[in-house]
Amino acid sequence: MLNVAQLMSIKPVSVSPDDTLSVVKHIFDHVKFHHVLVVENGILLGVLSDRDLFKALSPHIGTAAETPRDLATLNKKVHQVMLRKPVTLQPQAKIMDAIHLFNTEGVSCIPVVDSQNRPQGILSWRDIIRTLDRIDKRTAPAG
Repeated sequence: MLNVAQLMSIKPVSVSPDDTLSVVKHIFDHVKFHHVLVVENGILLGVLSDRDLFKALSPHIGTAAETPRDLATLNKKVHQVMLRKPVTLQPQAKIMDAIHLFNTEGVSCIPVVDSQNRPQGILSWRDIIRTLDRIDKRTAPAG
């Protein structure tokens, strides 16, 4: 049975709780992942998803209807929007533990932390699906 460490993305991108949403928007505008970890002094404090960011920002940013008030939403701090105390797993946890959390907690990523709550990686449901797809392709009969 696979464990979380075998599937997680290592070196997840992190931000500070005092960073602005402008910083996070810049990250999400240039990458293909959907979550950043919120870390302070090496300890995980929370998670911020692209959906959290989308909900916190004015929908008029970058449009002709944009006003200074809309732009001000970019100055909100990460700690105002982040999910605090996210569900986590340790690297040795089984993938079935992660699947259970995805199904029961309604989360789309699980930070992987050590015993001191220091981030080691991040696991998304996409990581699990991608692995299952690779396993299926290797075991499919030639035809």
